[in-house]
Amino acid sequence: MASPNSPARPTQQNPEPNFHDFLPAMAGKLGGEDLIGELCNGFELLMDREKGVITFESLRRNAAAVLGLGDLTEEDVRCMINEGDFDCDGALNQMEFCVLMFRLSPDLMEASRCLVSEAIEEEFGDCTRRH
Repeated sequence: MASPNSPARPTQQNPEPNFHDFLPAMAGKLGGEDLIGELCNGFELLMDREKGVITFESLRRNAAAVLGLGDLTEEDVRCMINEGDFDCDGALNQMEFCVLMFRLSPDLMEASRCLVSEAIEEEFGDCTRRH
């Protein structure tokens, strides 16, 4: 994470974070199955070994040690957990983590939307042509 005065941290002057999204490049290079495998490896680096999930404590500790993100605040860590915690248990399981990584990749999400739209169009055709 960026330092508080870094242009990568959102501010009033710079409301959008400035980062490079590597997930689409990884997806293109690895393919879907291997990308999921890499995300699962990332999950294991961040998870609490005893609980088998990413907890607030394990993310705070491992984000600094493993990812070099030592400047994360407690609020940053809480927000990261809350963003992906769909079952509201206060932690991220492997599926929640993988879904969160996809959701945080705007380019990959857009590509996914396009693929779903194409698949629906191919499967069901253009409904407006039928009426």
